[in-house]
Amino acid sequence: MFKNLFSKSNEEKMVTINSPLKGQIMKMEDVPDQVFSQKLMGDGFAINPSVGEIYAPIDAEVVSLFPTGHAIGLKTADEVEILIHFGIDTVNLKGEGFTAKVAVGDKVLSGDILLEIDIESVKDKVPSLITPVIFTKVDPYTLPDLTELYGKDVLEKEELFNLVK
Repeated sequence: MFKNLFSKSNEEKMVTINSPLKGQIMKMEDVPDQVFSQKLMGDGFAINPSVGEIYAPIDAEVVSLFPTGHAIGLKTADEVEILIHFGIDTVNLKGEGFTAKVAVGDKVLSGDILLEIDIESVKDKVPSLITPVIFTKVDPYTLPDLTELYGKDVLEKEELFNLVK
């Protein structure tokens, strides 16, 4: 009878975010594009990639995939939305060097491959390969302070942090 009286009624829920790329983590403010560096689309982090494979950082549904393959939007079951935008001005490549491995409406699990990019064919045609990972909607969760991650080299699929409800 008293068991539920002393338990948390609104239990803290966490969602683990894994790295979608292998590379070095950077602050959003250091992305060489004002739309991202000024967080006009949302907060998050960026990765300077060392390989051209993007993996799902979380279990989600693919809700947007640009025809050029340079950006993909994911939405979790509890409404967290993430946009992964490979490189700066990569939209101008019109899909050259990009191969989508998923389609809009696909359900993906954390670690599933989303996109492949031929970095060698892309790198000299764009200002930067730095890839913003933007939380366009994080409510009802909170994005933690990511300071300790900046400058860290990470592997694809490596656990980075938790969103906390």
